Amino acid sequence: MPRGDKSAYTDKQKRQAQHIEESYEERGVSEKEAERRAWATVNKESGGGKKSGSGRKNHPKT
Repeated sequence: MPRGDKSAYTDKQKRQAQHIEESYEERGVSEKEAERRAWATVNKESGGGKKSGSGRKNHPKT
């Protein structure tokens, strides 16, 4: 997967990034910088692209 490929993100993450990007642009940030900041924010909040499972590990009791 090449850098900048957004196919590993969920639709929700893509919508969040778009909304964040628009907010930055409304505040006068350049389009390119707004996009960079938006994806950085999404990555910080969600840990990156799609994750499988609930994030909880199932450890059998011993």
